[in-house]
Order: sequence, then C-alpha cells, then structure tokens
Amino acid sequence: MALPDLSYLKGRENLIITMVCYGNICRSPMAAAVLHNKVAKIESPQILVDSAGTSNWHVGQGPNPPSKRVWENAGYKFEHIASQFNYPRLVSADLVLVMDNHNHQEVSKFVTSDEEEKKIYYLRQFDPTDPDSLEVPDPYSLPDSAFEEVLTMVERATDGLIEALLR
Repeated sequence: MALPDLSYLKGRENLIITMVCYGNICRSPMAAAVLHNKVAKIESPQILVDSAGTSNWHVGQGPNPPSKRVWENAGYKFEHIASQFNYPRLVSADLVLVMDNHNHQEVSKFVTSDEEEKKIYYLRQFDPTDPDSLEVPDPYSLPDSAFEEVLTMVERATDGLIEALLR
C-alpha cells in the first residue's frame, strides 16, 4: 500500500495534526505522545500535535494510566488532558487522524466541504507495513500487553506519516 499523498501540505510553516479516538484517554493521546516526540526536532514545518475524543465521557481527565505508563516506558514524554472533537478542531487542523471506523464516521459528521473531507485519514493508512486492518484497536480495560501492541502500531504509522510529510 502506498502512503497517502500529502504533497498539498508542502511549504506550510506550521501543521496541526489532531489524533482522534473515542474517549481521548488511551489511543489518541498515545499517538499524540509518540508523534509529538518524533517531530520535536523537525524545524520546518513546525508540527503541533494534539488529540481529542468523539465522546465527552472523559473530558478534563488525564490519560488512562496503562496508556501513559506504556508510552512513558518507551521513552515518550507528553502531558495530556482529554477533550472532545468538534467542528472548530476540524477547521483548524491540517490532518485529522482517526483510530477506527466509528471515529471516522463521527468526525465525518462535521464535514461541510471537500477541503475538510480530505483532512481525515486513518492513522494506519500511514503504516508502510501494509496492515490487515486500518483500525487501531481500543485497549481500554485490557492488560498492558494490549497497550504495547497499540504502541507498536502507532510507532509504525507515525514513522510513515513523517515520511509522507517530509517527502
């Protein structure tokens, strides 16, 4: 599978990338933590990474403890407070990267133009290993090993994303 073409983002000084999952406490903050750390040394474009959830269940809360533990054990530092995705977030983002089909459907409900539609991708569309599924499974309430599997998926996909952004 070829990586998505992000050449339309070339030449921008700043990019905003928003990771989206359901509750914004497990997958999307982990993906934001990984990408935030990986792009920290890229000078151009400057990349701002944030995350949001399609639900409001955990707004104002910190990350799920196993999720944070797994990303910190892997060496990623990132502070996170859960928030809910909304239309202004879609407008301000350059890319919105969703974790699963449900997230894609919920984010797509905000779309009012072709320009907004073309901002939305599955994070795993950027996984150069050609995954069997575009979804990042939700590890909520599962053992740390499930979070570690998600971290591996996120790391591969963010590497592919960076490659697509910088080519």
